[in-house]
Amino acid sequence: MNLWQAHQILPETRVVLEGDTIAAMFWNAVRERGPGVWLRQKELGIWQAHTWTQVGQNVQEIAAGLLHLGLAHGEVVSILANTNRQWVMTDLAVLSCGAVANGIYPTDAAAQVQYLCEDSGTTVLFVEDDEQLDKALEVRGQLPRLRNIIVFDDEGLSGLHDPMVMSLQQLCEIGRTHLAEHPQALQERLAHVQPGDLAILVYTSGTTGKPKGAMHTHEALVYTVRGYNTLISRTQADESMCFLPLCHIAERVGGEYFSLYTGCKLNFVENPETVPENVREIAPTVFTAVPRVWEKFYSGVMIALKESSRLQQLIYGWAISVGLRVADAVIAGRSVGAGLRLQFRLARLLALDNTRKLIGIHRARYCVTGAAPISPELVRWYMALGVPMLEVWGMTETCGASTGNPPGRIKPGFIGPAAGFNQVKIDPATGEILVKGPNVFKGYLNLPDKTAEALDDQGWLHTGDVGLMDEDGYLRITDRMKDIIITAGGKNITPTELENELKFSPYITDAVVIGDRRPYLVAIVMIDQDNVEKFAQDREIPFSNYASLTRAPEVQELVQLEMDRVNAKFARVEQIKKFFLLDKQLSAEDEELTPTMKLKRKLVEKKYAPQIEAMYK
Repeated sequence: MNLWQAHQILPETRVVLEGDTIAAMFWNAVRERGPGVWLRQKELGIWQAHTWTQVGQNVQEIAAGLLHLGLAHGEVVSILANTNRQWVMTDLAVLSCGAVANGIYPTDAAAQVQYLCEDSGTTVLFVEDDEQLDKALEVRGQLPRLRNIIVFDDEGLSGLHDPMVMSLQQLCEIGRTHLAEHPQALQERLAHVQPGDLAILVYTSGTTGKPKGAMHTHEALVYTVRGYNTLISRTQADESMCFLPLCHIAERVGGEYFSLYTGCKLNFVENPETVPENVREIAPTVFTAVPRVWEKFYSGVMIALKESSRLQQLIYGWAISVGLRVADAVIAGRSVGAGLRLQFRLARLLALDNTRKLIGIHRARYCVTGAAPISPELVRWYMALGVPMLEVWGMTETCGASTGNPPGRIKPGFIGPAAGFNQVKIDPATGEILVKGPNVFKGYLNLPDKTAEALDDQGWLHTGDVGLMDEDGYLRITDRMKDIIITAGGKNITPTELENELKFSPYITDAVVIGDRRPYLVAIVMIDQDNVEKFAQDREIPFSNYASLTRAPEVQELVQLEMDRVNAKFARVEQIKKFFLLDKQLSAEDEELTPTMKLKRKLVEKKYAPQIEAMYK
């Protein structure tokens, strides 16, 4: 599909799968799509396909095993594992039992696992392997309601004999026996699952304190995934990738449940480190990711370009310039003339199609970005490759996407108009974005005061995001209310815009701009390891590790040039005067980052307070 044909990605308004609960929809899908493939996962280096019938059999066995263990309607089951097919099957089994499914990030420490299990009242805990089991065993003494721990992968645990612990395989064997003795048990339990029942807990990432458990019912989830298909449709012919944490709302609803509803195939990556390789293998037709992933792909292309011949660089330069002209025409709503279309086809043939293949998006009908702000220039670059890049916005509390750019009218820098399944408005007094609709959560578990702060008397959710709305109804996020900087001179500054500009640099992975009640702005910067290492190697700059790389004067100068480029786009009072390079490459396992790769601003400011103070002396 050509970029100017993006309007042909039509929304699907009819109901494509019946069912008023997630469990009912799943079992209807098994009956209707039985022999078709739903899940694909690599095992021992080979992609294994799992049909709807096979997945249904596995879910049935897990659910029956849980019933045998005494899992009651409304009890909470937690899953502590990376994203894989066992996660999905366990989730659906729990919902089929009328219980509540809660996800825990595999990067969480034992103390966090204890808090989440205690707060949710977890009675059964599924863990991925021995590493995650160790966390559970460390804190189970403080969890009196916990009865059973089930291990997905029990390799290395043959010597463990613990009455509370069993493998997933053992649970399935128990389930098969239970089904033979009580063939109607699961159907009887399914019949009691109601649309208004609590289905899942999704704990917020906790950037400002302890995580809060957002409560979502079956009817809200069903309503939302049907709404998604009216925003951006998928079909059984589509292939998607499942790699973001399933305990996050984006992958849980936009990945697992949306795929369940539409029949789109779900392909699981091997692990977070193999995402670039797996994207090229899977070649998804629809691809949702967070900005950090899109930035990393862009950086990879820039590395490959620097290593290519001068002729290849010239060809790419011409091709991307043509692509940008096409993208600008599409963004402006202008028709793409015959001459430019011809040039674009040649540009794709000579360079752009190969660039898409290098990333793995050569079959993509569209790509979706969300969960954090993204640079408009990065959206424009992907569009120049010929792929519609659709920015959406939502929250855990809105059950995922609440606004989105329609494929036929993309505006980089905007999160789109309100999706048709909910209302969105700007509070005239504060500029805060408010959301209302059946997709909005029912409140925070055990926190009535926090719920009252988030939901007003009219049912409007106060999101904490500040934004603007243009004449077409498109929303633009200016910043989080709590993140807006007011300098010592009284100037209001939104740091997100500056940070997005910095992150568009192939040499910068992330940045936090600081300056509240300060005389000027400073920044904490994390460099892109691959690109900066390549920069250093090409210039024979000595370094021994990541930390020494950040201290090299030439690298400091490189980042200063990127800072100057960004500063030139802003007024003097909004410019960054000094910066500090983190000497550690952060990952989701580090406390500074949320599992969706967003920097915890307040924690970063507190942890690096000495370095910040030094920039003001």
